[in-house]
Amino acid sequence: MRITADRELCCGSGNCVVNAPEVFDQDDTDGLVTLRLQEPPEHLHEPVELAAQLCPVGAISVTRQAATR
Repeated sequence: MRITADRELCCGSGNCVVNAPEVFDQDDTDGLVTLRLQEPPEHLHEPVELAAQLCPVGAISVTRQAATR
């Protein structure tokens, strides 16, 4: 999983931080999203996907990567 966050779209609602604080943070200056991890471990995938779904402006994108063997 790879995450991108569009700070231009972000409205600072904080839903991402509430749902996945290990992955998302908010800038102290403007309150906009910042990423702590661009490729979170598997145990954080579910809360990251929820955070993306709950973003009111769609600023968070999640890309699934193909499994490697």
